[in-house]
Amino acid sequence: MKARNLLALPIVAMLTLSFGQSSFAASTPFTDLNQVAAKDKIIALQEKGYVHGVDGNRYMPEAIMTAAQGIQLIVNTLNLQADPEKAGGPAPQVDPDEWYADVVQIAIQNGLELPADFDPDKAWTREEFIHQLMIAMELQHHLPMIKIAPVEFADMSELTVEYQGAIQRAIVLGIVELDADRKLHPKEEMTRADAAELIYHALEYLQAHQGPIKETPKP
Repeated sequence: MKARNLLALPIVAMLTLSFGQSSFAASTPFTDLNQVAAKDKIIALQEKGYVHGVDGNRYMPEAIMTAAQGIQLIVNTLNLQADPEKAGGPAPQVDPDEWYADVVQIAIQNGLELPADFDPDKAWTREEFIHQLMIAMELQHHLPMIKIAPVEFADMSELTVEYQGAIQRAIVLGIVELDADRKLHPKEEMTRADAAELIYHALEYLQAHQGPIKETPKP
């Protein structure tokens, strides 16, 4: 059973994946990853400074990720920057005094589309996180919009229609892996372990497929 009460943990402790942070090696390894399939990936991210625990010894891999936490994770990991000149789409109504107000605005300015009834405390599902992560990657890093043959998997009928394209691309690019039964589990709530594994694959892909530098036209 996933520990829902972990949602009450401070946000700074819950999410600290950052694309631009300095690399460092943790002095104390996490002690709660022994039964976690993504253990090596979480440790690799930690050693590079992308992941921190809720304290020196615990990562709490089964803690559930909320929508606000997911947006913060994507904004920080992909190093999305505030740009007031980018109008973006319509922004959901959020309390400007809340900790997530700035990252929501940054997400909108960088092309992410959030629902008008955006609920920051809603537990994000795997399909919601994958969709938003892929859209942010494609916009920020100008990934090519490839034409693909849809991948068949056991629970694809459970996908929300508007998420199908991004999720299919994530599978083809190797950012998302199906389980042994060829299932994605799109409606399952996203955990910190799930998020770390997806972020690991996303960063790995971006590192291996950096786009060409655009030349500045000569006068």
